[in-house]
Amino acid sequence: MAINSIIQVLAYALLGGFYLKILPGWLGLATQDVAFSMAEIAAAVLVFLGLPLAAGYLSRRIGLQLKGPRWYEQRFIPFISPFALYGLLFTIVVMFALQGQAITSDPLTVAAVAVPLLLYFAIMWGVAFAVGRRSGLSYPKTATLAFTAAGNNFELAIAVSISVWGVSSRQALAGVIGPLIEVPVLVALVYVSLWLRRRFQPRPVG
Repeated sequence: MAINSIIQVLAYALLGGFYLKILPGWLGLATQDVAFSMAEIAAAVLVFLGLPLAAGYLSRRIGLQLKGPRWYEQRFIPFISPFALYGLLFTIVVMFALQGQAITSDPLTVAAVAVPLLLYFAIMWGVAFAVGRRSGLSYPKTATLAFTAAGNNFELAIAVSISVWGVSSRQALAGVIGPLIEVPVLVALVYVSLWLRRRFQPRPVG
């Protein structure tokens, strides 16, 4: 997962330059200057993903050696697990507090970010669900495939946006708008998935 996220961020940095500098010129539209550093993005990803990964590895290795698997699984994991959610909620609350006025005062910008995200979630989920059903997968595997394909790592996007462009940047604003769209859309797709389960009949491969 960490390697996949790193590859995604590096790829998005390259695609950002393509979509903002090269493609608009091909279409005869105004191009935009993109100020970002690949080194800054890599450093942000390393801090956001590398440190938790190293902490998880070391805590598991040391905990198993000193206390044993029973203590690690029954005591340590239940104690440490909620802190990931606390950190995420803290980040979201702070970002909404800093970007709340921008969201409410500029609805056109919100719509410009929301509409592509709506299309992205719907298309990715629908295509993945159809592929899973076409491949003969069971309903649980098909639903898992669909939600995995439609999900997005907005926490990483917010962290990189803040590190590279600043907490009050429009890039950070787009990262904050993302969860506002992702959560209700994916919740709605849960109901769609449950509705499709009643009609689901896996097709044999071949």
